Amino acid sequence: MIEFTTWDILRNLLLAARWTVVLSLVSFVGGGIVGLALLFLRISKRRGTRLVAKGYIELFQGTPLLMQLFLAFFGLGLFGVDVPAWLAAATALVLWSAAFLAEIWRGCVEAIAKGQWEASASLGMGRVQQMRHVILPQALRIAVPPTVGFSVQVVKGTALTSIIGFTELSKAGTIVTNATFQPFTVYSFVALIYFALCWPLSKSSQILERKLNVAHRGH
Repeated sequence: MIEFTTWDILRNLLLAARWTVVLSLVSFVGGGIVGLALLFLRISKRRGTRLVAKGYIELFQGTPLLMQLFLAFFGLGLFGVDVPAWLAAATALVLWSAAFLAEIWRGCVEAIAKGQWEASASLGMGRVQQMRHVILPQALRIAVPPTVGFSVQVVKGTALTSIIGFTELSKAGTIVTNATFQPFTVYSFVALIYFALCWPLSKSSQILERKLNVAHRGH
């Protein structure tokens, strides 16, 4: 029987944690790009466009991420397309993240005083120019804390991708447990690694929110 040292366990988990970080970054950045497009659709003057964006957001917010992962992984398989686990995981998490980020940012945009829209419109700016030069720079300051806070949910959401065979931190924990028969040690390390990834993000979100509140009171 092979003997595994504590360092062997931790080293294997840290190697797997790299994929958790990579998947989190891809999901967050990709979700941000799609979410920004959704934001423009969501605040469009066209009712049909707003309804499409609203329907997308409600669909992805109102259904479990686990189900979305299953659909991304097995859905195309019905048509004979073999989808790699990493691609299905990234696709589902990007689309899921986009729905939440778009709604977070919509709230931040709507927090900007209506007078800002009217003033920029009086200067002859179009909708895109208003957003780019006037609204988004102000909304960005408000959006930073909740956006950073949501990144914690993205990191934790990657744990669900193990169910479709993507080997990230939680999946590696199961594999190492089966090899070492030391579940308490393994999952203690898994929890500590997740904490090490998420706590700085949570703390920075709280610090940014406090700074924002102080700056707002200062004005």
